[in-house]
Amino acid sequence: MTRETAPSRQARDDLIARLDAGDRLPGAGELRARSYDLLDAAPRTSVVVDVGCGAGRAVAELAERDVQAVGVDLSERMIAVARDRRPGADFRLAGAYELPLRDASVDGYRADKLFHELAEPERALVEARRVLKPGGRIVLVGQDWDTLVIDSDDPALTRAVVHGRADLITAPRAARQYRNLLLDAGFGDVTVEVHTGVFTGPAMLPLITGLAEAACSSGAVTRRQADLWMAEQQARTEADRFFLALPMFMAAATAPR
Repeated sequence: MTRETAPSRQARDDLIARLDAGDRLPGAGELRARSYDLLDAAPRTSVVVDVGCGAGRAVAELAERDVQAVGVDLSERMIAVARDRRPGADFRLAGAYELPLRDASVDGYRADKLFHELAEPERALVEARRVLKPGGRIVLVGQDWDTLVIDSDDPALTRAVVHGRADLITAPRAARQYRNLLLDAGFGDVTVEVHTGVFTGPAMLPLITGLAEAACSSGAVTRRQADLWMAEQQARTEADRFFLALPMFMAAATAPR
């Protein structure tokens, strides 16, 4: 196994910080709670796997509902942080294509902001069906990276920034495909909800910066365009005129009996 370099550790730590910040955004807790409700997990008897568990917040919150949860993540650093923050919880190092679970061993499968990172979502759903008991529940949560709504004096540049960032994602439009992916994988009772967060304050400025920097690095916009766009968004924030709407898609389904 290769040793993680200092730059890669820093990048991973930055990601953890961003995930923590995202978990604290207005509405984030309610969104997670809704995903737990859709799992329909019975207290004390149900087992749920949280795939792409990150630092383990969902595992801890499911435990508060008296649901046994297993957190799975491909990142050694993420698993280490999760185990450090939540001693005694069940965290395992693995990817979505090869879960360290027996056939038909869990009642629920949850993946939050994961499928846009997967090159083969169909393969992940085959694995989800394998580990789910007949009649078990699956819940997928994520954003469609093309559908960020940002007010700006330059709509064309805003589209270029948003789409330039989206083009760097493995599967930026995975969320709009949740329903068809689940149906094609043989799941039934498929439902899809959209929960839109509206942000008008400075909390989302780090996201704005990330969008612009990524679009610039990809060549979708120039350095000058990125700087001008970020400056406009900063000025809007200071004048209480910032507006960003972020739709989050949540799909739920039932494994075949």
